[in-house]
Amino acid sequence: MIDFKRSIATLAVVLMGAVALTSPSAAADNALNRPTHTGSRAASGVTAPDRATVTEGQVKEVAPGGVITYPSVTSCLTVTVRLRDGGLVGAHASLFQVPGELRSDEILAALKHLVGNRPVTAIQVKGAVGAWHPSYFVTAIETYGEKEQPPYPARPEPEELATAVSQGLELPRRLVTVEDVPDGDQSAS
Repeated sequence: MIDFKRSIATLAVVLMGAVALTSPSAAADNALNRPTHTGSRAASGVTAPDRATVTEGQVKEVAPGGVITYPSVTSCLTVTVRLRDGGLVGAHASLFQVPGELRSDEILAALKHLVGNRPVTAIQVKGAVGAWHPSYFVTAIETYGEKEQPPYPARPEPEELATAVSQGLELPRRLVTVEDVPDGDQSAS
């Protein structure tokens, strides 16, 4: 009887491992924990979709020729990384954290991780440039204490935002462009 229970337990562990390896959500979760120095994400076997909707606090990827949609960009910034192979990796940075999603000070690290060590041709930052202080990529507004005052931009700072994104992604500043765009949906293809 004990051997039978061990066999069942072993089978359960094997099946759970197989589910974890093949489940798309498990693969996505594991991708966020994979160090970037181990090789490109493209070699991981995870296939990116042709289309993705990236809402506030999210980071997603599309395959070469794909389209990323960023809905309702009002006080947000979007960061789209263009890969040499034609794929896109996009982040939707929110001034205030959406429950269950990434804060502004976590978004660039997640984006950098998803890009991995794949060659990048351009980084496009678009959105409410005047609402963003470059330090929000380092310290999110909601992490300040009750008696602390977060910095607020006195004027749009596109050059400083480009530098902050470049540093956060550890990619050359020359690749980053910043564009102030009106409220609404954005797309990148």
